[in-house]
Amino acid sequence: MKDMGEGAVSRFKGAEPDAVAPAGKPKKAVVRASDSSEIIRALQGRPSVLISGTPYNRVADAVIASDARVAEAELRVARLREQAAKYNWLPSIGPNVSLNSLGEFVTDLVINQVIFDNGRKKAERDLAKANVEIAAVTLVEDGNQRVHDALSLYLKAEQNRDVSSHLAIAIKDMSQFEWVMQQRVNGGVSDMSDLNVLQQKLSSMQARSSEAQEATVTAMAELNAMSARQLNDLRGIGGLRSDSGAEALGVLRSKGEQERAIAEAKISRAQHLPGLFVNAKGGQSGPDIGATISTDTLFSLGTMAEFEALEVTKETAARRVEEAREDAARDIAAQSRQLESFRRQAIEATTLTKRAKENLDLFQAQYDGGQRQVMDVVGVYETYAMALEREIDLKYKAARAELELARLRGGLAEGAQI
Repeated sequence: MKDMGEGAVSRFKGAEPDAVAPAGKPKKAVVRASDSSEIIRALQGRPSVLISGTPYNRVADAVIASDARVAEAELRVARLREQAAKYNWLPSIGPNVSLNSLGEFVTDLVINQVIFDNGRKKAERDLAKANVEIAAVTLVEDGNQRVHDALSLYLKAEQNRDVSSHLAIAIKDMSQFEWVMQQRVNGGVSDMSDLNVLQQKLSSMQARSSEAQEATVTAMAELNAMSARQLNDLRGIGGLRSDSGAEALGVLRSKGEQERAIAEAKISRAQHLPGLFVNAKGGQSGPDIGATISTDTLFSLGTMAEFEALEVTKETAARRVEEAREDAARDIAAQSRQLESFRRQAIEATTLTKRAKENLDLFQAQYDGGQRQVMDVVGVYETYAMALEREIDLKYKAARAELELARLRGGLAEGAQI
């Protein structure tokens, strides 16, 4: 019967009840490669696309360090249950206290040993192992999502910083145009309506600048709240390294759920079949030993149909894995196309901004030569400012699309680090 107690099940360092994490550091759920499962090995060997030393990597390290790691606690619970299930093939021992007809308490020691159970005990161990794998996938998924949320906030703050810097220059230039127009109105050269239009444009820029500054403050406040340290001085976005082609986390979860469904089906099937048990008792009532053949569930007219349903359950679980693989491939393909589109648009926007700047320089030279009016230059300057704003917007849309693609692939969190 000892072979029923052996299983290639992952062991997580720190899963033992007496293991204590160093103060100030979250305990890492690390797998020993010698007895890890296929899913656990895939999770532990999953690399991160974040490049070491970049702002992205520094943000990720800060938010992972402050993670409450609820999923890790759930993983430790699953791991301890898996350890308990490993020994379910051994005899179960316990006391039996009863009151006899004479009004006396009789105490016995009862031992129960399973001889044959149609694979139920082994299926229970497989079920515990599958629960550990699913909990491990959940842990990596949570880390991946947490890093994505943090980097999304960081990108929002960086984009609004760039917009604020751009608008600060635009407001300064537009204020100069307003001063010139004010002098022309005071001298009776220009109409008051032109000054009103220019002041309206200036007010709109100032409002957008204030909005961008408030968005930056809000995003950074939220990011610092989920970070182990303040990140206000961090600047720049950097890039991501190419994906290693690791299987999507959703597919690994489906594989774990497949194993769990198969184990549950085997347990249900074993409950309908007779098993052989040996019982021994010793104590005040005297020694006694016997064998029992019994089932947990009695046969009925629907039993055979239930057996067929259990077989179909296995096929359904396999189909879910294929469906998860297809869904992941579709999402990744769609996001890849979106990323390519934003990158192409960003390149086009850079070209348009360059042309708008050349046109502005030309109008400025003509204005200095007395060939253009102030409002002519203001209109061209506004076109240039809007082109630059669009270039900034597309730059960060491409960055967010790249980040989302990395999230879909599960590459934002390094498995070994988590």
